[in-house]
Amino acid sequence: MDDNQLLKTRIQELAKASYQQYRYTFTSFLTPAELAVVDELAKELSYIDFETFGGCEICERQMVRFGSQRSLGYEEAYPIAVLLIEPLMEKFAEELGHRDYLGAVMNLGIKREILGDIIIKGKSAYLFCEAEIADYIITNLDKVRHTNVKVSRMEGEIDALKKELQDMEVLVSAPRFDAVVAAVAKISRKEALALFTEKKVLLNGRVCENNSMQLKEESVFSIRGYGKYVYVGSGNLTRKGKIYARLKKYV
Repeated sequence: MDDNQLLKTRIQELAKASYQQYRYTFTSFLTPAELAVVDELAKELSYIDFETFGGCEICERQMVRFGSQRSLGYEEAYPIAVLLIEPLMEKFAEELGHRDYLGAVMNLGIKREILGDIIIKGKSAYLFCEAEIADYIITNLDKVRHTNVKVSRMEGEIDALKKELQDMEVLVSAPRFDAVVAAVAKISRKEALALFTEKKVLLNGRVCENNSMQLKEESVFSIRGYGKYVYVGSGNLTRKGKIYARLKKYV
């Protein structure tokens, strides 16, 4: 049985358990590609309410929650904790990347699916994880690469994780998805096409391989390694027939 079939079986089991036992059930954190598999099962799962969430509105790795206030009569929060990883002495801290934080946490013996997004802000990072593993990470994570760190649990709304958008315009020959990707990433159309083939382009939180589609207004897309954007629409034509595509970039 391949990984997709195993995932489908697990999804079906969780949906059935929620429906038959009148309780909420949750998946682990799923990648955008895995979430696309869940989408494929939407018709089959129409007998039960379900939705996805990763901890905040900009998270790409998300849990699926089966059940709802409407069907169960009560609300249950996602079992997600947000941890702040910050250097003990900021002036001596290294410039750390996503792989550094992820590697340090996984070196504690934690599986990737228990961890959600890692959002870096300056020399600190916010880690989303399953709530039951949070205390273990807080107690045991004390170094990322050569930087000594401390970990604390965050509660409530976090200002640093609020959506910030910056207006931008790019010139494109047509409002095709691959043309917009090439323009915002400042790469060739051939290189942009490779990103679609390699499943590194997400549209509204899901992997998109349709490079020739026309983007709709308010579509949210991200390009792995190049950022996340909202497509606002097309503007004026230049004398050479090119189009100004208006976007907002997540800062």
